[in-house]
Amino acid sequence: MSRFLEVAHVTKRFRGLTAVDDVSFGLDKGAIYAIIGPNGAGKTTLFNLLAGVYAPDTGSIAFEGKLIAGLAPEKICQAGIARTFQIVRPFPGLSVLENAKIGALLRHRDPANAEQAAGETLRRLDLWDKRRQLAASLTLPDRKRLEMARALATEPKLLLLDEVMAGLRPTETDRIVAILKALAAESGLTVLLIEHVMRAVMALAERILVLHHGAAIAEGEPAAVVRDPLVLECYLGAEALE
Repeated sequence: MSRFLEVAHVTKRFRGLTAVDDVSFGLDKGAIYAIIGPNGAGKTTLFNLLAGVYAPDTGSIAFEGKLIAGLAPEKICQAGIARTFQIVRPFPGLSVLENAKIGALLRHRDPANAEQAAGETLRRLDLWDKRRQLAASLTLPDRKRLEMARALATEPKLLLLDEVMAGLRPTETDRIVAILKALAAESGLTVLLIEHVMRAVMALAERILVLHHGAAIAEGEPAAVVRDPLVLECYLGAEALE
């Protein structure tokens, strides 16, 4: 039986730089999986390969048993993969609801139905009370959740989250962790996240992949991975176990 997402021996080079180096991993449906590693490890490039921004030079990516590597981003989104970005860029002159509605229009061509679906997404992310505010007026935590809402409004099967908890206070991080746990439990959403906030990674992830210089150096259950000597040396440091 094939995995829900299967990445096999994927490599991406930019001239002389190998950004992703022969990376393989798989996700089961409904799982929450994390990718960690130092800055420049190739994490976001890997997301860009999954989302269709780049095509891999070698290797394959299969989603629900179908090869998707090299498809255009809109085709991958239509197939059921949505992603967020490290630098959140909502449409500043539109309201929170209008931002989410744009995502909902992928599945709901009727504007009224799209608005209703967008509203339901905002409720799940605790943004309904701010639906009429301009996106430009939101705080960083609210912009982060709006970024998630825009992706979730496309009704994905797989959600790619790129550092959605970076820069947040612990209480704000815990809020997003609780939201993601609820989404996974209620809808069976599969989540793949890039994250430096180990508090969130340890609370959410069932398995962790560690990248360093584009290559996978460890993969497995969180408790084992964070004690891996190579992971401690390259990324976490001994203080991670204190």
